[in-house]
Amino acid sequence: MFSDIIAQQSTKDRLIRSVREKRIPHAQLLHGPEGVGKLSLAIAFAQYICCKNKTDKDACGVCPSCKKYSQLAHPDLHFVFPVIKPPGKNTVICDDYLPDFRKMYIENAYFSLEDWYERIGDGAKQGMIYSGESSEIIRKLSLKTYESDYKVMIIWMPELMHESCANKLLKILEEPPAFTVFLLVSNNPDTIIQTILSRTQHLKVPRLGEDEIIAALTAENPDAEAAEIRNAARVSEGSYLKTRKLLTETGEMSLNFDRFKELMRKAWMVGNKKDHDSLKTLKKWADVLAAAEVGRERQKKFLMYAQRMIRENYIFNISQPGLNYMADYEAGFSGNFSPYINERNVEDLVQEFSLAERHIEQNVNAKMVFFDLVLKVIMLLKR
Repeated sequence: MFSDIIAQQSTKDRLIRSVREKRIPHAQLLHGPEGVGKLSLAIAFAQYICCKNKTDKDACGVCPSCKKYSQLAHPDLHFVFPVIKPPGKNTVICDDYLPDFRKMYIENAYFSLEDWYERIGDGAKQGMIYSGESSEIIRKLSLKTYESDYKVMIIWMPELMHESCANKLLKILEEPPAFTVFLLVSNNPDTIIQTILSRTQHLKVPRLGEDEIIAALTAENPDAEAAEIRNAARVSEGSYLKTRKLLTETGEMSLNFDRFKELMRKAWMVGNKKDHDSLKTLKKWADVLAAAEVGRERQKKFLMYAQRMIRENYIFNISQPGLNYMADYEAGFSGNFSPYINERNVEDLVQEFSLAERHIEQNVNAKMVFFDLVLKVIMLLKR
């Protein structure tokens, strides 16, 4: 329900108002950073539309429709999301994984794409909304509603939809059956094909405020240190999910920091002819990160982390602590490293890490990607 979602009151008000004024868009795209409650807002909106005793602020939570929504089991609610095709299987559809998706959401409404891949696979593979899903979507929406006036189709991560699937949905998105609502939930709308974007009404879901995150996490973790929560909330860039992971998954964050620190130190030493053996070390660094057991999702996560650290180190030079969002151990490293991130190289460094992230997303050979990145960083740190 709307009351279960952290903050986002202006977005909630807008969605509720569209129902009260009977101006429900037939296709809406909710987009914004990961971990701010976009999927929860879409589900709460769908529940509000179908609730029989809705109030001015929320669904009732007790009518038969709301009871089924609480288990994501309403017959007029449909989900589409990325899945991983099992080995030896030619086709796969979202319904094959629907029980897992329901269970994961009910257990924890704030989860990431990586969390989802970990649940249905080993986290090393990337998922997709396969081309065959379009036939299932069209079939489901061609049926009459079972209990509600509306059919609701929630598409989580439409940016991962196969192009042929997206193209087959253009007509039904533009002219859906009566009383049909599409709710698309995206982290990266820029990567959705333009013909899909043009057929949806866009609703940007903003980042959460630090105080909002702190209040939610303090209520959830009453025994946690207040200073740890505050520090994690500062670093999280407005994401409740990221803040919570910073508090519970310090191991991976620390590993990414160590990888970043080793890359930058060794690259600087090679570039300034301080230690020629460091190039061999960096070759091993690239091979370790490119290994299959690391997995593409974790590789992408490191590359995103590195982009953030480059930006933070550039800002660190301004000497205004209020503008920096780093943990204490990151800031300790930046005290010596930040002067090497400057106007001459900051943009190119971010672009190279961003390009590497895209190449990993596109399944380019990871060894080539990371060793090429090493060579580029060596050259750029010399500027």
